[in-house]
Amino acid sequence: MFDRIRNIRYVLVLFAILIAIGSLLTSNYLISDLEEEERNRMEVWAEAMRSLNAADENTDMNLVLKVINGNHTIPVIIVDREGNALSYRNIEKSFVVGEDSMGYLSALAKEYKGNGRSIRIDMPQEYDPHDYITICYDESLMLKRLAIYPYIQLGVVVLFVLIAIFAIFSAMRAEQNKVWVGLSKETAHQLGTPISSLMAWHEVLRETYPNDTLLPEMEKDIKRLERIADRFSKIGSIPELKQENVLEVIDRVVAYMRKRTSEKVSITTHYPDEPVVVSLVASLFEWVAENLCKNAVDAMDGAGHIDITVDEDERWVYVDVKDTGKGIAKGNYESVFKPGFTTKKRGWGLGLSLAKRIVEDYHKGKIYVIDSEVGVGTTFRIELPKAPSRV
Repeated sequence: MFDRIRNIRYVLVLFAILIAIGSLLTSNYLISDLEEEERNRMEVWAEAMRSLNAADENTDMNLVLKVINGNHTIPVIIVDREGNALSYRNIEKSFVVGEDSMGYLSALAKEYKGNGRSIRIDMPQEYDPHDYITICYDESLMLKRLAIYPYIQLGVVVLFVLIAIFAIFSAMRAEQNKVWVGLSKETAHQLGTPISSLMAWHEVLRETYPNDTLLPEMEKDIKRLERIADRFSKIGSIPELKQENVLEVIDRVVAYMRKRTSEKVSITTHYPDEPVVVSLVASLFEWVAENLCKNAVDAMDGAGHIDITVDEDERWVYVDVKDTGKGIAKGNYESVFKPGFTTKKRGWGLGLSLAKRIVEDYHKGKIYVIDSEVGVGTTFRIELPKAPSRV
């Protein structure tokens, strides 16, 4: 499922890129055509101005004036040989009102000319043969809007793709949550019946064999199963955080792990001198710590050292779990928390994914690989917000 979602994301991104490229190419093609068309229109307009300057009493001015007055879109400024503005057309009057309006128009004409948009018209021979005027023009408003349009369209496409990706991931996350909650609730429900049966059998055995030394151990295992069922039942429920000394919670995990691992695995702890209080669902956080320790034992093939360090600052509590196992490749630092990722021959690869959910969703903390080296070991870090101080 995750590969399918990832492929959909790539298809959407590719689709957006193709739309953007196609839009830009099409717009550039249209803009080039319009620029050429406006250039031709200005050539005709300049020719009409040339005819107007050379007109005599026998010249028919109807067509000339029709061409000159037909320009309603292209901004035009006519300047003399020295660059002084003589007249203008299709430029907003609000920009040219004032004492230095001609100076503003001259500067604007110089800008147009610098952009390569100017046409020179030589004066008639009966006037000064070296005199001339220059028609300076700019792109029409429509052409400017068309030039901006592709980028607006690109922004809309990118926004659409981002919204689509967000919607897909939200739907995927909601579906995952339903699966997690359903699986957890069903597991807790299925464990309830055999646990109740074991409790009843334990009572029968205790009455029949009151001095049996194995019964206390059996009772501990039954309570352990009860805690496991309780953990699963809490998944998907609104967490009831309580202020707990995280050192005591970790001590319970360490005591449990020492009893259930070989003597070849040593576990040491490093704590601050004072209690470290954190808002926790203790049973769920125990499960996270146990999961990290069990993964460490598996990574060390049942022989090595686990070091648990707890530190704090003004806002956060840091729990580091370090092992001397196989290590994790740097490219897999994030992947180890994805459902289904595992390097073991057995297992579903759900432990670290569930641990991440418990730490981040329920405790508003973080869990990540802080350091790892293949063949040397791995250090996982849990960051938990400190409980507010009691007045």
